[in-house]
Amino acid sequence: MKNPVATVLVNGALLLLTAASLGPLLWMLSVSFMPAGQANSFPPPLLPSGATFDNFRQLFGVAGMGRRFGNSVLLASLATLLSLGFNVTAGYAFAKLRFRGRERVLQGLLGALIIPGQVTMIPLFLMLKYMGLVNTYAGVLVPSLASVFGIFLVRQYAESIPDELLEAARIDGAGELRTFVSIVLPGLVPILVTLAVFSFLGSWNDFLWPLIMLSHDERFTLPVALAALTREHVQDRELMMAGSVLTVLPVLAVFLVLQRYYMQGLLAGSVKG
Repeated sequence: MKNPVATVLVNGALLLLTAASLGPLLWMLSVSFMPAGQANSFPPPLLPSGATFDNFRQLFGVAGMGRRFGNSVLLASLATLLSLGFNVTAGYAFAKLRFRGRERVLQGLLGALIIPGQVTMIPLFLMLKYMGLVNTYAGVLVPSLASVFGIFLVRQYAESIPDELLEAARIDGAGELRTFVSIVLPGLVPILVTLAVFSFLGSWNDFLWPLIMLSHDERFTLPVALAALTREHVQDRELMMAGSVLTVLPVLAVFLVLQRYYMQGLLAGSVKG
């Protein structure tokens, strides 16, 4: 029989960890609906005295966050599509196609993982400046085209596809493109969704690179615009919390909608042996 004391302790610890994780998010949501100035009182209230949407109206009306929100949606969506296109085809090539230097190129790419991304920002910025892509969305999207992590993730999953299945398709007359589209892609759905979630979250939450590349405020993404907003409204906690909610809700919705496929992709290969 299970020890009831141990069960209570474990469940209690899990509840405490859940509360510690969700508490700040729930309080952020609560503050976003508080009237101006209420969150500055001590001790800070947990619930609004009267729920109001004034903070969100001010964000979209006065602060112009609607345009910045649209910028983030556009860039995150394009970054996700481009990332899937480049990473999936490259990962499949490293997994199933035979070409000279394949293993050495892959080893070189994996070795690049130890280089922090911040180190490459200056040379990348200078290169894009020479190409005339500074202050353009194209320049912001360049780092999203492909990543070593994405290529390696797809490669590891694509290796589980039987070579016999691909050979059978080729014997039946299917070309490489049709084999890839009809045979490979349906088998990669879990890892495609996982990579899409990673790419969307990474692009949506990215602050430093858009801050470096974009100089026109109308092209700012949501995180950059919120950081600029703090200069004038640093004491308006309710307004800033409304902006934070606006930033968190879309990525939370994407994760919840794709959670089933996302977990399948993360657990891929864990039961093989």
